[in-house]
Amino acid sequence: MKVRKAVIPAAGLGTRMLPATKTVPKEMLPMVDKPVIQYIIEEAVASGIEDILIVTNRAKSAMDDYFDYYPELEERLLRNGREQEAAAVRYAADLANIFYVRQKETKGVGHAIWRAKRFVGNEPFAVLLGDDIMRAETPVLKQLIDAAEKYGASAVGVQTVDDCVISKYSSVKVSPLEERIYKVSDMNEKPRPEEKFSNYAILGRYLLSPEIFDILENTPPGYGGEIQLTDGLKQLCRKSPMIAVDFEGRRYDTGNLRGFLEATIDFALDSREIGPWMRAFIKEKAKTL
Repeated sequence: MKVRKAVIPAAGLGTRMLPATKTVPKEMLPMVDKPVIQYIIEEAVASGIEDILIVTNRAKSAMDDYFDYYPELEERLLRNGREQEAAAVRYAADLANIFYVRQKETKGVGHAIWRAKRFVGNEPFAVLLGDDIMRAETPVLKQLIDAAEKYGASAVGVQTVDDCVISKYSSVKVSPLEERIYKVSDMNEKPRPEEKFSNYAILGRYLLSPEIFDILENTPPGYGGEIQLTDGLKQLCRKSPMIAVDFEGRRYDTGNLRGFLEATIDFALDSREIGPWMRAFIKEKAKTL
């Protein structure tokens, strides 16, 4: 199973990060030295993805501009001897073949994925949610692709969450296949603890067959009055094989302030350039707490 294409739904309004996201897309908020969405695209590329479709809305043209060439800026940087900055600017534009389509109405993640039907065609594809950043030795999407190839199945990335937060996620009904890999037979969107199938929650990474498009096209609005991807996946797992991969790594929800700050601190600590300074700063700050 060769997976070449990925879809990043990024048309949400970013209300959990207001007022910062009133004029700046949440995916473009800077985290250490690059925007949130660049980390997601780098994960996709490191997993073998070549073509990426970002589903946006009318307020998110900044993403299109960011991943484009900016020869005037590069020329000025080079003229001033700032080769490292010029290379970083060009690197972002050369990461992958990036395409865009607008979700003209806010109808949910399921509808955003359906908008990718023409781009994907008749081949398996990845979905990476636009505010979920992963930190892992082996890219999380690569873990899903490897497992999906082994079982000839669609795949969702999961980890266990506590009962007190399961209502924020999709809960999956699973049975074990091998260590960290499970067969999926059902799921539900944002269940109350007593309604959950398990504490395994889907966390922002998917590997799907193109069958999902016909399903989503005929899926009625669900939770919140929107077309939910989970409702489509619920039907897909009954028609064809689907697995859940309990992936290794840390997931950050950068769509809320706490997750954004946690990710910023952890990635700053990992940075070769500012990591030592960050450690010293935190140690010094801790003395005053």
